[in-house]
Amino acid sequence: MADILVLNAGSSTLKYRLLDGDTTVDGGIVERIGEPGGPLADHAAAVARVLERPRGKPIAAVGHRVVHGGTRFQAPVLVDDEVLATIRELCALAPLHNPAGLTGIEAARQALPGVPQVAVFDTAFHGTLPEEAAVYALDRDVARRYGIRRYGFHGISVEWVVSGAERLLDRPVADLNLIVLHLGNGASATAVAGGRSVETSMGLTPLEGLVMGTRTGDLDPAIAAHLGRAAGMSLEQIDDLYQHHGGLLGLCGDRDMRTVQDRARTGDPDAELALAVYCHRIRKYVGAYYAVLGRVDAIVFTAGIGEHSPLVRARTMAGLEAQGIAVDAGRNDAGTGPRVISPDSARVAVCVVPTDEERAIAHHTARLIA
Repeated sequence: MADILVLNAGSSTLKYRLLDGDTTVDGGIVERIGEPGGPLADHAAAVARVLERPRGKPIAAVGHRVVHGGTRFQAPVLVDDEVLATIRELCALAPLHNPAGLTGIEAARQALPGVPQVAVFDTAFHGTLPEEAAVYALDRDVARRYGIRRYGFHGISVEWVVSGAERLLDRPVADLNLIVLHLGNGASATAVAGGRSVETSMGLTPLEGLVMGTRTGDLDPAIAAHLGRAAGMSLEQIDDLYQHHGGLLGLCGDRDMRTVQDRARTGDPDAELALAVYCHRIRKYVGAYYAVLGRVDAIVFTAGIGEHSPLVRARTMAGLEAQGIAVDAGRNDAGTGPRVISPDSARVAVCVVPTDEERAIAHHTARLIA
């Protein structure tokens, strides 16, 4: 059996994983691509570097993470020139993400001619959003003309974690109502009913929703107009402020939750406020999604912060006991892998399920080429 190579290209990074079935053969990350003093000039050189690494079997296919598939791509697809052109058109909706994915695909096609390339879309899982959740209350003609609606992101991760929760709880996914909290440098909440996304916090772009490492999350839309009038800021400057100077970084000067927590423990007021805002926003979304779902069977934490921060999990769930949500301190502070961290008596299970986006992409790729 041949191997599946998974590429996840960022603006200056290339994550890669080589898998033989469910076994990881090789993996890592190439950083500072194209930066002054960086090791490699572009993503083509980075893909070539990855392919230089020794491997025992031929590569059967390459799976790529593509952030934005718009309404066109609701499932993984084999990449051809037409697909590539459409992904390029969608760069207008994800200018920070889709160009990097395109670069990775083009570099892999050039380096591995004849090897199938598969695009797996972060937005695809949210293609089931009902119209009342997806549509913004904006002029209909403007919204349709420019593709403005809620698309949602982190779908590759959420889909993987939903399957993991199904196994952990030993209940068919069709019977489960879940709130999935993907908490990493990017963060999102998703309400999942019977395996289908019915509401999610990220919108037209990955900026909306929860507080993130450098992204603001939810804001009053009028802030942009106010900054333009009062501060004379351009749209580009405001977008940069929202994307790269907000979130935890904007609140306390650190984007890494581990550092924020360490500072908060020493009594640093800025770090404590950042942590409080971060957890408050998540708790607010949990309450809203409880109302959307009507019944919640489990809340599932995943990604770097969700999997590794007992403090964030405890503070986020605090005060929700009346809704049947509680965290057992001993279970929360111990253990690894998929696990339940709520008391046995809790009406709603609180779980930790590690995500594995690269393995999910590999599974999609293998199924498609089969």
